[in-house]
Amino acid sequence: MSGPVDAALFRETLGHYPTGVAVVTTVADGGAPDGMVVGTFSSVSLDPPLIAFFPAADSRSFARLRTAPAFCVNVLASDQEPLCRQIATSQEGKFDGVGWRPGPLGSPVLDGAVSWVECTFEEVREAGDHFIVLGRVHGLAVERSTLPLLFFQGGYGRFSPGSFVAAPDPELIQAAHLAETIRAQVEELSTEFSVTCSVLAKIRDDAVQVLATNQGVADDSPPLGHRQPVIPPMGAVFMTHATSAEVDAWLRRAPDDDGEMRDLHRALLNKVRACGYSLLATEPLLLESHRAALSAFEKSDRLPRQERVVQQATAKLAELFCPDLVPGESYDLASIVVLLPTKADLPQMALRMTGLPGSASAAQVESWIEGLQRVAQSVPTA
Repeated sequence: MSGPVDAALFRETLGHYPTGVAVVTTVADGGAPDGMVVGTFSSVSLDPPLIAFFPAADSRSFARLRTAPAFCVNVLASDQEPLCRQIATSQEGKFDGVGWRPGPLGSPVLDGAVSWVECTFEEVREAGDHFIVLGRVHGLAVERSTLPLLFFQGGYGRFSPGSFVAAPDPELIQAAHLAETIRAQVEELSTEFSVTCSVLAKIRDDAVQVLATNQGVADDSPPLGHRQPVIPPMGAVFMTHATSAEVDAWLRRAPDDDGEMRDLHRALLNKVRACGYSLLATEPLLLESHRAALSAFEKSDRLPRQERVVQQATAKLAELFCPDLVPGESYDLASIVVLLPTKADLPQMALRMTGLPGSASAAQVESWIEGLQRVAQSVPTA
């Protein structure tokens, strides 16, 4: 017989198989909702209609769910990762602010879920360090025909259809149309300072380049459609008018969301809010490492493990972010970014300047900032 299976290798191997993410809900004693996140939901039988999920044997959440007469499996949508993380917590109040309605047997059906299946317990049997829970289906429905949330290689994501069937992203199209209305001003700015200017749109958790013009010497502009994950400290301008919840979600995307790093990123965000722009200083090795991580991320079909590399590389840029402008000092900058004013029903957008000449005086940097702000003021908001 072979030796014992290495636990890390077991997780790594099985991690290459994506699983859907669902929340199993019940109504606990006293009428309060309760639930747990599972990535092991499966159909079993059509006649009789049976499904299954596989909770850990030591799960306290399942120990509570098991006492209820019925349960509901809610298949989460790709935009419900925050809800997933909230319910996955072991703390009390996991259903605070969560919208739901009772199913036919009284189990919570979560607002916004792709679909739900309400069951009674058919059988619970032991299987190693997990249980196999068989549920007899009594009611089910598709609530929202959209892409489901997936768990893959230790991270959350979504299925991406092939380009020949993928529908254009409406937000991206809106952003591209708005960028075209200021193309002339962006091109004039690029010519005035002999630099590269580009327009970025925040589409969910990515900054997407929707317009670019290069009248400078450096050929540093990525192609249209280039996506960069909005990870602290990057994307701070998009957080200028964000709510506390939105800022917290942004901060959680950092690889080390501990107290010290969170305080640093908040301080950098406060600087951006105070001055109205963000600066990124040049440090060739760090910037090259960041570009290489982004390239590998895109070439890998944006795998979660590569995203973690991008997170680490992005976090290292915090030391280059938002240097103070001091008269008499000179600066080597990689980029300057200002927020563009947009209507509430449009995605957030920003104007970025790159390809900047080195050893620039504080006065020169301020003139670049003024040029970016001048173009931002030309954006139609009516």
